[in-house]
Amino acid sequence: MSSPLAIGAVSAVLRNLLDNGIVDISSVIGPVTVSALAPDRIDLDAAPPVPRLNLFMHQASPNAAWRNRDLPTRGSGGERVANTPLALDLHYLITAYGFDDFQAEILLGYAMHLLHERTLLDRAAIRRALDPSPLDASLLPPAFAALAASDLADQIEAIRITPSAMGIDEMSKLWSAVQTHYRPSAAYQVSVVLIEGTKPARATLPVLARGGIDPGTGLERGVRVQPDLLPPGPTLISMKLPGKQDAVRLGGTVELAGVRLAGSGVRARLRHRLLAAPVEVPATVFAGGRSASFLLPSDAAAQAAMPAGLWQLTLVLTPTGEPVERETNAVALAIAPDAVIAADAGLGLPAISLVRGGAPLRVTVQMASRPQVRPEQTSLLALGTLTATAARRTAATEALVFEFPNSLAGGAQRLRLRVDGVDSLLIDKTATPPAFDAGQQAVVPP
Repeated sequence: MSSPLAIGAVSAVLRNLLDNGIVDISSVIGPVTVSALAPDRIDLDAAPPVPRLNLFMHQASPNAAWRNRDLPTRGSGGERVANTPLALDLHYLITAYGFDDFQAEILLGYAMHLLHERTLLDRAAIRRALDPSPLDASLLPPAFAALAASDLADQIEAIRITPSAMGIDEMSKLWSAVQTHYRPSAAYQVSVVLIEGTKPARATLPVLARGGIDPGTGLERGVRVQPDLLPPGPTLISMKLPGKQDAVRLGGTVELAGVRLAGSGVRARLRHRLLAAPVEVPATVFAGGRSASFLLPSDAAAQAAMPAGLWQLTLVLTPTGEPVERETNAVALAIAPDAVIAADAGLGLPAISLVRGGAPLRVTVQMASRPQVRPEQTSLLALGTLTATAARRTAATEALVFEFPNSLAGGAQRLRLRVDGVDSLLIDKTATPPAFDAGQQAVVPP
């Protein structure tokens, strides 16, 4: 495949092809200049006037035959699985500039006949055009010297030159766009240029057997067919949290419903954006693989290692009769923060502290949370209807500090702690009608 230098290399090869071919008519109309510039860059008032043949690439379009080959470029996990080539068709305009009668017509005729005879750019011609030897490469323009590294001659597809039919309207719009006077021109399409990256990619190993090997017969098991409309593999369908809540505290039990969850080594795998490795918790399966449950840990290690917020939950198991471990689809699990209002001797956490004072006068709240709130997380405290964001911290073991305006009324106020968008459990949803949890409040000094 070619490098991104390939587009410039094609223009250089075409210009070289025209330059060598036009030598045949130098005895007819004199010296001829062959260039590869935009038409508005050509100075027609230069002295002495020299006939010119100009090559202008005005468009690069995706190649229809190659654009969907070797897709996709990246796998479901975001890793690169292939360096899919960028396949392009290049569209050129060849324009003849003459200063005497018939010069432009002669130039254009020779150029079109030359491209008619050379409809294919063979690899040897490309190498000759881009190789500066025997000239000293330092004498050439830096841009041209760099084109030798384009690898254009080594790409798998041959490069073909095809005349294009460009109508009066298209030609008129093109010349109006470049804002210069029209000259006799012919349009060509050069196809296909394949530009491919060289970054490392992941390649899957060949399949040795479909469905694994049966140890009894030594033959492949083949494709397994399920005699129902249920998902073919272990699948989670729904989740139930304690107290009809939308989030669960550490120490709570998570109940899952699904299909084909029976197997060995069943465990819940929990992933969080701040953790490099997932947390795994043993799970129990019930009802022949249609439900499962697990208990979130709540000890000191879990309080430090499992931050509040949104987690990705899957079940991992080895299905009955299968040798390979499987992982279910993922569901979202919200772990709620638990504001420490009264001191927690077991975890060594102090009680919440509220002080009114300072300059300007304000209410400062200092508190802890179960689990610990990490410095990378956003935490917000609501007292009554007023909210405040926690001050910056450098360690998860530091206390959360919130500053409220002096307008915060004294007395008992409902308290809500929000970490990464997940609120502490203020409402008791098991009551009819739902009620506020009496323990989730703090006394603001007058």
